[in-house]
Amino acid sequence: MYTSVDQFMETVINKNPAEEEFHQAVKEVVESIWDYLEDNPHYLHHKILDRIVEPERVIMFRVPWRDDQGNVNVNRGFRVEFNSAIGPYKGGLRFHPSVDLGILKFLGFEQIFKNSLTTLPMGGGKGGSDFDPKGKSDNEIMSFCQSFMSELFRHIGPNTDVPAGDIGVGGREIGFMFGQYKRLCNEFAGVLTGKGLNWGGSLIRPEATGYGAVYFAKEMLNENGDNFKGKTVAISGSGNVAQFATEKVIQLGGKVVTLSDSTGTIYDADGIDGEKLQFIMDLKNKKRGRIKEYADKYGCEYWSDKRPWGAKCDVAIPCATQNEINGDEAKHLVKNGCLCVVEGANMPTEPEAVEVFLEKGVLFGPGKAANAGGVAVSGLEMSQNSMRLNWSREEVDEKLKDIMKNIHSQCVKYGKSGDSVNYVKGANIAGFIKVADSMLDQGVV
Repeated sequence: MYTSVDQFMETVINKNPAEEEFHQAVKEVVESIWDYLEDNPHYLHHKILDRIVEPERVIMFRVPWRDDQGNVNVNRGFRVEFNSAIGPYKGGLRFHPSVDLGILKFLGFEQIFKNSLTTLPMGGGKGGSDFDPKGKSDNEIMSFCQSFMSELFRHIGPNTDVPAGDIGVGGREIGFMFGQYKRLCNEFAGVLTGKGLNWGGSLIRPEATGYGAVYFAKEMLNENGDNFKGKTVAISGSGNVAQFATEKVIQLGGKVVTLSDSTGTIYDADGIDGEKLQFIMDLKNKKRGRIKEYADKYGCEYWSDKRPWGAKCDVAIPCATQNEINGDEAKHLVKNGCLCVVEGANMPTEPEAVEVFLEKGVLFGPGKAANAGGVAVSGLEMSQNSMRLNWSREEVDEKLKDIMKNIHSQCVKYGKSGDSVNYVKGANIAGFIKVADSMLDQGVV
């Protein structure tokens, strides 16, 4: 048996070289559950750690496709089917040039615990490609998606593996892939989530990750006798998650002052209201424009090539990508009075930054808990598909609120010490117990 976190991590790093994001994700979980493992050594005895960090299956394939000029292009496709102890593999597909096996293993590993926390029967998985949809025509994206699904279809299914969207994969891409799956398998099945409402999708699914992160933040503030009313909120990103997190903050009485993209950050001291948010949604979802156009239209500050964390705020919600808050930025947020940080993206906070927040008593909601709303509603979409029915917007939203409230309760149960709650510890222990116990029940498989 391992006698320390460092000893275990040495084994992980040696077996998975050059996968830094994966090492980071594993270490974050193992460090926070280590005391619990020492108090419950049967998990170590049965090598649960060794088993849970090893994917059950990794699929890697080539994706040839033809562009509008008739040229053949070749990308690499992946699906990491990480753990199915509590249900079919579930997790998004990411289309982005940064995608490689290490990135997807980190995301798939996080997904195990995130899905466990939702209490829904979903295992952990992740997939995608190094294909970049930016600047591509609809025909080129359709060509790629059809080629991608022509290999992936043989590895997925409603009771095996149910992918969803992620960065670079929205309703358009899901539609093209679903159509190809239907053609190849000759069946209309709930094999992808994030589908269009006309063909098996769920209401609230586009909003779910952003809404869920804000619902989780609301629970954290409530736990401390506080709420969103009058709070200044800094949000990064300007895609789906950031847009709907902004919408929900506005509804709860907060003021969002920042959004960003890969080119820079807008700082609107007056706050982003409903009309301004609609401009951003049109800009990003239809015109595929840059966030600077918002600053040009509304005359607010634009910070070129900078992230939002220099803004004075009460609550920070990173919704862009991994490792977007470093240690210095965390110190700046604390200095500026930030009292709550909630991860809308997956692992957007570097380890040094997490340490700063925890040491300074900042409420910190890790992604596996805070952004689980998206996969939670994906699970609800799966349920609706299985029953061949649709729930109303209000029904789905209430279920989402209940799920986020339940996740918060689990984090408090396992993370509370005295008057404070370590949400990282609470989320990791709660997520781990359900999966680990299920693995023990099912034997060495």
